[in-house]
Amino acid sequence: MANSGETRIERDSLGEVRVPADALWGASTQRAIENFPISGERFPRVFLRALGLVKRAAAGANAELGVLEPGLATAIATAAREVESGLWDAEFPVDVFQTGSGTSTNMNANEVIASRASRFLAARGDARPVHPNDHVNASQSSNDVIPSALHVAARLALREDLDPALLALQSCLEAKARAFDGVVKLGRTHLMDATPVRLGQEFAGWARQVELGRARVARACEALAELALGGTAVGTGLNAKPGFARLAIEAISRESGLDFREASNHFEAQGARDAAVEASGALRTLAVSLAKIAADVRLLASGPRGGIGELELPAIQPGSSIMPGKVNPVICEVVLQVSAQVIGNDAAIAVAGFSGQLELNVFVPLIARNLLASISLLASASRVFEQKCLDGIEARAERAEALVEESLAMVTALVPAIGYDAAAEIAKEAWRTGRRVREICRERALLPDDELARLLDPRRQTGLSLR
Repeated sequence: MANSGETRIERDSLGEVRVPADALWGASTQRAIENFPISGERFPRVFLRALGLVKRAAAGANAELGVLEPGLATAIATAAREVESGLWDAEFPVDVFQTGSGTSTNMNANEVIASRASRFLAARGDARPVHPNDHVNASQSSNDVIPSALHVAARLALREDLDPALLALQSCLEAKARAFDGVVKLGRTHLMDATPVRLGQEFAGWARQVELGRARVARACEALAELALGGTAVGTGLNAKPGFARLAIEAISRESGLDFREASNHFEAQGARDAAVEASGALRTLAVSLAKIAADVRLLASGPRGGIGELELPAIQPGSSIMPGKVNPVICEVVLQVSAQVIGNDAAIAVAGFSGQLELNVFVPLIARNLLASISLLASASRVFEQKCLDGIEARAERAEALVEESLAMVTALVPAIGYDAAAEIAKEAWRTGRRVREICRERALLPDDELARLLDPRRQTGLSLR
């Protein structure tokens, strides 16, 4: 970013503006810098990558339709590729909390690309300036560019960041499910002792939650495949030649490796942000799933002596500044915090979704910021959960099996043979005397020893083995 202290004069329709002398941006960007000193937070890299791709595709479509002369379009496309690659991220200083259409960031891109394209032309002996509106923004409006960049960015982030992290997490849980299938433990309902399960069955249930979360996100990702590009200001396509959207979106699909298509109704595509709201809802559901898994793991690892203590977590850092030897479930706590934040992001996106009016939703920067943040947070949390917690987790099999043998819920398996009421009496006596169910049954000679052993076999009570 420019920081020499020297300035130059730039002009726009409102008059003169002082801009840092070595900045690639112009008057519109500078006004936005001064108007929106809100958070210090900028659009993330994946959004700028998508925005550069949209601008590059637009330049190619405009060249093919004769809107831009080929040499001019090539210079714009080359500059847009630089933006796409991250070369000029420091030249995008506008706060993410800005004009609700994202016009400031669209103009930031237009000005940076125009500056670079002008230099490319000048290097070839072509002195004509590249105009940010007339040339770089040709056939476009902020109102169709920024929503399109949002959809492209979200789908890129989902494909490249979140889904690989979730797949690794799912695979880890599935591997642990197989490894722990021989460990019989207490099931728990209402946080009270219930009939036995296998530890592998619990892990398999968590793996299935992640698998279903991936499927939900994939379905929502498909809704993001429609792009608003081509609708220009209000959805009518004014100032864009027929075929522009098709050509530009074909290029975006080709370059991104993702299938995009022109919105079937541009008024919906620009007046509403329902696809982003849907995607955020899928991320919220995923966050709830991850929180449930992390909370379960933390509970099963509690203790190690005063709690359940059926799992042993990797000791990755000291847990207390005052209690020596204490190890805390810190990774589980991180996942829970991330889940809470994603749920908060979704709430804000929902409000933003219904706050658009008539032909434009004016909360697009907020939606983009929160949606992309949720994707990034969930991806990072999933990777850390898998690598620093679940991969190294161990079962405390002896502890788990001892708790099963002590459980009053063991009498449940006797109900078909002796009836509910008789089984309840055994459970009450076991609780009152501190003795085991098996011991009382033998003392009362309620069943032959071999039948009693069969019915009270904990593993038999857990059903079929995992395959």
